[in-house]
Amino acid sequence: MGLVDLLHPGRVHVVPAQSAPLTKRACLSLLAQVVSETTSLDREEVERVLREREDLQSTGLGESVAIPHGAIAGLENQIAAIILSRPPIDFDAIDGRPVHIIVAVLSPKRAAGEHLKTLARISRILRTQAFRSRLLEVRSGEDAMRCIADEEGAVKP
Repeated sequence: MGLVDLLHPGRVHVVPAQSAPLTKRACLSLLAQVVSETTSLDREEVERVLREREDLQSTGLGESVAIPHGAIAGLENQIAAIILSRPPIDFDAIDGRPVHIIVAVLSPKRAAGEHLKTLARISRILRTQAFRSRLLEVRSGEDAMRCIADEEGAVKP
């Protein structure tokens, strides 16, 4: 299962270049909001899960990418949400640089193995600068879904 299978166009939020930069806390809150708007999950619970994980150690991987993640009891299937932000977000990434692509992954509590595989797949498709640049040029959730689907078709598992 690829990233595009975990997404919904309504769970992709594009922050235009002229917007004020988000803080890490505001970014996690926005991710929780877009998840709650397209699922039956409670926004506060999603935000709490993402913050608790982030408090353990930053999920900022470097190369302008962060992948906040967590497990939620009662969730049936993995889901993802994305923020694509032209203004940089200070996410305490390991390379010390800000991030522009934030992919949240939420999994059922019982699916630890699949959760790790999903994180690895997402990291793999986001490893190339060319793809990250293309992704940051999209203007809508639908455009992001097409861009990701095209990339996942090109990336070998």
